[in-house]
Amino acid sequence: MTATKQNLFWLKLFGLFSVVRGYNILVIIIAQYLASIFILASEKSTRSIILDYKLFLIIFCSSLAIASGYIINNFYDSKKDSINKPIRSSLNKLVSQESRLHFYFILNISCCLISWFVSWKATLFFGFYIFLIWLYSHKIKRILIAGNLTAATLAIFPFFGIFLYFRSLYEVVFYHAAFLFLLILIRELVKDLENIKGDFANGYQTIPAVYSVNTSKKVISILTLLSFIPVFLLIESHTTGLMNYYFYTSGGLLLLFLVLAFNAQSEKEFWLLHILLKLIIVAGVFSILLINPDVILKSRIIYLFH
Repeated sequence: MTATKQNLFWLKLFGLFSVVRGYNILVIIIAQYLASIFILASEKSTRSIILDYKLFLIIFCSSLAIASGYIINNFYDSKKDSINKPIRSSLNKLVSQESRLHFYFILNISCCLISWFVSWKATLFFGFYIFLIWLYSHKIKRILIAGNLTAATLAIFPFFGIFLYFRSLYEVVFYHAAFLFLLILIRELVKDLENIKGDFANGYQTIPAVYSVNTSKKVISILTLLSFIPVFLLIESHTTGLMNYYFYTSGGLLLLFLVLAFNAQSEKEFWLLHILLKLIIVAGVFSILLINPDVILKSRIIYLFH
């Protein structure tokens, strides 16, 4: 393989990684395991959860379904992305549409086949998830408000699969889910402000494109204030341990976000708001460790003495 072909190969591989958002999937995998250990199955040992092959298969299938979802979403959004994200769009085009669609079907078929080893119910779950992602990308995404609500729902859907697996019917689980759902919904609305040019040019029915930027800001402000309700309930539940410090900090950052959102006008300012929300979400994933740090310390001690 010549140096030029080798460079092209790595560029195409990087382009495919960009299409499937590999970095996002890695964070979701970590989040699913941490949620299992500290929230959804906290009564079980860390070792039993990590070695649970069915849980591994559920998380692996989630990753396959999410990756395929990014591909089909990218397929339908190619025109919009060429306006809103020209650099990423150019990188994505290193992998042909045909190759991406082939990979999309391979991921979906693999997901359904592998999920069968968990149970037939898991196959139905992931089959429905894959269909819902396609329907969102093809149709729902263009519908006013429904697109945002569906996007936020799809983002937390993989955690719902683990919730069903462990059957964790605890109020605190719903508080965590509500907070995450609201943060993701707010982020989706901020992305609409950031991508208003491409949305308007391609007929996407988003709040800023149909109504106005100010209307979108008002909706974002209401949702941000609503997000303090699950935060308060989580702190009052006395089940989050040192993670309370995360909720105090995120509360302060969300107030800062409100002020910045009110004054934001340019695409760059909306992008910074998007990044701020993303940081709050990612920090929330790793702060799950603070619920009970002793779990990690004990696991490390046991590992050292074995």
